[in-house]
Amino acid sequence: MKRLKAASIPLALGVMFFGAASQPASAACQLNSPGGQVKRVINIVFDNVHLRRDNPNVPSDLEQMPNLLNFLQNNGTVSGNHHTPLISHTAHDIVTALTGVYGDRSGIPVANSYGYFRPDGSVGFSSSFLYWTALGSDGKPQMLDEQGKTAPAPWVAYTRAGCDVGAFSVANIEFERVPDDVTTFYGAGSAVDLAVRAELASPNAATRQQPTTDYLGIAIHCAIGSPLCNNGFAANDLLPDEPNSYNGFKGLFGNVNVQPAISPSVPVKDLDGNVIADQFGRPGFPNGFSPLATQSLGYAATMLEAGVQVVYLYIADAHDNRFAFGTFGPGEAGYVAQLKQYDTAFGKFFARLAADGITKDNTLFVVTPDENDHFVGGAPSPANCDGVNVACNYAAGQKGEIDALIDRLLVTQRANSTAFSVHSDDAPTVYINGNPAPTDTVTRTMEHDLDALVATNPITGNTDKLSRLLADQAEMQLLHMVTASPARTPSLTMFGNDNYFFETGGGGACATQTDCVFVGSGFAWNHGDFQKQITRTWVAMVGPGVQQLGRDDEVFTDHADVRPTIMALLGLKDDYVHEGRVVAEWMNSRALPDGIRDSRDNFTDLAAIYKQLNAPLGQLGRASLVWSNRSVTGTDKTYAQYLKRIGEITEERNELASQIKTVLNNAEFHNQPVDEDSEDLGRRAKELIEKVKELAESEDRAER
Repeated sequence: MKRLKAASIPLALGVMFFGAASQPASAACQLNSPGGQVKRVINIVFDNVHLRRDNPNVPSDLEQMPNLLNFLQNNGTVSGNHHTPLISHTAHDIVTALTGVYGDRSGIPVANSYGYFRPDGSVGFSSSFLYWTALGSDGKPQMLDEQGKTAPAPWVAYTRAGCDVGAFSVANIEFERVPDDVTTFYGAGSAVDLAVRAELASPNAATRQQPTTDYLGIAIHCAIGSPLCNNGFAANDLLPDEPNSYNGFKGLFGNVNVQPAISPSVPVKDLDGNVIADQFGRPGFPNGFSPLATQSLGYAATMLEAGVQVVYLYIADAHDNRFAFGTFGPGEAGYVAQLKQYDTAFGKFFARLAADGITKDNTLFVVTPDENDHFVGGAPSPANCDGVNVACNYAAGQKGEIDALIDRLLVTQRANSTAFSVHSDDAPTVYINGNPAPTDTVTRTMEHDLDALVATNPITGNTDKLSRLLADQAEMQLLHMVTASPARTPSLTMFGNDNYFFETGGGGACATQTDCVFVGSGFAWNHGDFQKQITRTWVAMVGPGVQQLGRDDEVFTDHADVRPTIMALLGLKDDYVHEGRVVAEWMNSRALPDGIRDSRDNFTDLAAIYKQLNAPLGQLGRASLVWSNRSVTGTDKTYAQYLKRIGEITEERNELASQIKTVLNNAEFHNQPVDEDSEDLGRRAKELIEKVKELAESEDRAER
């Protein structure tokens, strides 16, 4: 993940620290699961932790974390047939799982930042990491829904049900940036805002760090009347655009306000008994949004013990070096050691929860990695290394994403000096200055020139084609990458060779290739692209209502399905229709909503084809991306024909998807069974999918 680099925080393996005994779940918290069994929810988000093996000889990340893997497989369902949206990255992926909607309805169209066109045609960028009610750099709501308002917040269904919601390092439901989010929440010129800005302007490094430590990454959204917010530290939790209003709720933001409520006598500690602190030793959010397992799980345990019923937490990947610069390849000693530390942390976490009476019998556990990724590197030595018994090693220059300066390569290879910006990525979104139309000559030339770029791979020596698939604005619309703000729509997206990371460098032509193409040693794990290794990940659920299926890859799902499935298991509902669907196949019959139980086969049949129709990585989405690439890189005549047809297909897909998800939503949350008429919807969906597959597979007749 390229978010913020982790600080070098020592990880002491000391005696397990147990906090105070868990407070009983509040009677005011009405999680309406069957039989009222679910009292709490623990939602763990990983950054790039893999179920699959990246090297067939080296146990996967989860295999090296048996305390977690065994808990999940022995007590619930683990699916390796789970998918991200496009483009696959931390912010976008986490928000999709939090809300159950894709980027076109949450305002984050791509990745960890997004570009936008200013009125004069110049390009600006905004981080995708901002608090839920913030404005993006373009002046529009950061979390922009389809009506142009701030999208519904994911904690609302819980707090309205009387439950408190804690967050540790999870995207956009706590403060992400200072002073930006402090100003957004407390108001420009408020006492808190002025104090934070003064600290940030201090000549002393520790003082400048203090606002980050005090305010970032930690929050509790309280139910009305919650004892945790009945103090002088709580502030009004305002959501002015929330459907059906949201008044009278309060929240605690930052460790400076949360810690006095959940651990008033001592600072919050990790699972090894160390105070969770910044690099200067000040208790609070650790430096950077890359917390270790012992830190995130320790803070979450303290929240749970204080009576917080719903906790979201994020844990950094283990393949980047958490204590120094650099990264690891599969089986390297440092990678294996960090996974061992993570495994130890999960062992302590489950033991601590069990001692508190928090178990699979009364708690819903959900685990979702934000994305998968692809290792960029040569073969390890020795060739038969397994990491655990024999460490793997990688020669100098044989490990690291290949950085490519795309603007300079265009000048060198294509004499194209068009001014543009990109969101630097494995799949860069391209913003051409002036915001020309898709059919404009400058756009069409850029597409053809990007398609023609090649480079000599510095690791393998092979000549690589850099672009794999190109998506124009029409294709991005179909893939749920276009928001309610046209200014946020890129000119095009280049889904690239997954060994490369594309950025701009300026400076004209490349005197030699090494000026513009080189191994970057800081990162070696690429994501954000379309390839199956990157976009196919995993999800796991354990708890009352979840079947004990163990490893089960039968059902295609994606991040948008996580939210509605959780809501169904808890007997709650959101004030909007999800893009995802309830994964009834993982639920016990008694846990199913009445509308699904009464028509289970009809529901699952329709839901399965719906995902292939509407999910970005469903059959229609994948086929359309191939069709888009052939058309975009073809002649102008071919492209014009494509534009007419894809517009019609997208309109038909959207109308059909809307009808199907309404039927599914009525079964999921309004007790209306899926009747036999749904077969016609399913038939029409299959026909449309096959039509797009044929377009992707057939030769373009206009070129013959």
